[in-house]
Amino acid sequence: MEKTEEIKFTDLGLSKEALQAVSSMGFEEPTPIQAKTIPILLKGKDAIGQAQTGTGKTAAYGIPIVEKVDPKNFMVQAIILTPTRELAIQVAEEMNKIGRFRKIQAVPIYGGQSIERQIRSLRKGVQVVVGTPGRVIDHIERKTLRLNYIKIVVLDEADEMLDMGFVDDITTILKTTPKERQTLLFSATMPDQILKIANRYMNSPERVTIAKNMLTAPKINQIFYEVRQSEKTDALCRLIDVEDSDLFLVFCHTKKEVDDVAADLKLRGYEAEAIHGDFSQSQRESVMKKFRGGGIDVLVATDVAARGLDISKITHVINYSIPQNPESYVHRIGRTGRAGREGVAITFVTPREDRQLRLIQSVAKTKITRGKLPSVQEIQEVRVERLKERIQEFIDDKHFDNYLKMVEKLADGLQPIDVAAALLKFQLEGFGTAAAPAGEPSLGETGAPPGMARLFITVGREQKIRPGDIVKLIADKTGLSGKAIGNIKILEKFTFVEVPRDSAEKVIDVLQKSMIGGRKISAAPARPR
Repeated sequence: MEKTEEIKFTDLGLSKEALQAVSSMGFEEPTPIQAKTIPILLKGKDAIGQAQTGTGKTAAYGIPIVEKVDPKNFMVQAIILTPTRELAIQVAEEMNKIGRFRKIQAVPIYGGQSIERQIRSLRKGVQVVVGTPGRVIDHIERKTLRLNYIKIVVLDEADEMLDMGFVDDITTILKTTPKERQTLLFSATMPDQILKIANRYMNSPERVTIAKNMLTAPKINQIFYEVRQSEKTDALCRLIDVEDSDLFLVFCHTKKEVDDVAADLKLRGYEAEAIHGDFSQSQRESVMKKFRGGGIDVLVATDVAARGLDISKITHVINYSIPQNPESYVHRIGRTGRAGREGVAITFVTPREDRQLRLIQSVAKTKITRGKLPSVQEIQEVRVERLKERIQEFIDDKHFDNYLKMVEKLADGLQPIDVAAALLKFQLEGFGTAAAPAGEPSLGETGAPPGMARLFITVGREQKIRPGDIVKLIADKTGLSGKAIGNIKILEKFTFVEVPRDSAEKVIDVLQKSMIGGRKISAAPARPR
């Protein structure tokens, strides 16, 4: 393990605004490329970083850029060149998160988007531009992008830009910038053309290389599911329901995501706990004691918090967030399939993360098979099969004489098959006040009074939510009268609200598309207490 892993962001001499941004993004400690690169760049030196995609290099150059540009100057002071529009958008989003507390603005410019819209954004004034070389040249020629005040130029994934034929565009752009600028170049490989650019346009650059260890993924059943970010929690619940597992270990990137996922699972009735770098030793020990004792079905963790975990019963590792690098992937999935047991490693991949998945497969020399999420029908079939096994256990045990008398009374005047079907429905869905229409999912029992459904919403006192805010949001979005909305209970991170049962599906649907307190909402039927 590299020594750089022991370095904290507080050791890098960053401003309080940068540290605040890093903390709000949930990062616990710098990755090796960040720990090595940030101090060099803060000193104003040129640098060449050799590192794969997904090693955290955006923050490696993004944090120094945010520290060095002037937030009061609305001329473009830093330009980041990327090979693709997807990467330009991704980098601009991360730059805006890093620059949030210093009020540094970044805008992406790329082909395929209206150039007029980009011109309007540039005219408003931004400190950082992230763009593809062709569209940057277009703006330079139109004089809608001036690089006279550039302090820093970043060539991100330089080898890919050369492969795509951007070498002339890159040299044209570099010639347009001031000679006294700072130049940063990041590339997974170092072909001769890149070294020529470095020799010609960089000033005694320092080399930063993150060793690419020979990785071999263990022989574990490895599957990925392509899901949108908003669908991940539902996908996770389906997998927990359908997989025959002792223990699930779920990995997330950030502390905030760990807290959110664990809380979502708890509210949906799962025995889940979180663990991350903010936990004290006693809190950590308490969680691990429950985990080892079988009191937890799901442990949600960050990479940092999971170090040192040695639990032999983990049958499934879930990468809720795709690992930042192949090394992390191999370390994560190696926590299952121990002691000769079979293991399953599942990775959720958003449409944007296809390149990262291919990189992991290439470097770790492994095949990750595409999977199809189980349907509601398949989940019910699994539950019925498990219920059948439990019923057989009870029958074999024969300790149910008292219940035989109850069943005789219960079935008086009824068909036994109807009684069994009704009890099965209750076991799987709970008693609702009305049957769901054919083909639609039942809400099940939610712990609400007759005629009402109790929902949970993933915002609470943390977002300074008041009951009136919930009532107004539901009434405005659905047309329901405020008087029709029942009891509202606001907790620290979540809220429970009762709504008319026949409107519950509509309420859930509109809340899933809403924001409140600056946060996107997730809503679902509550589980009965």
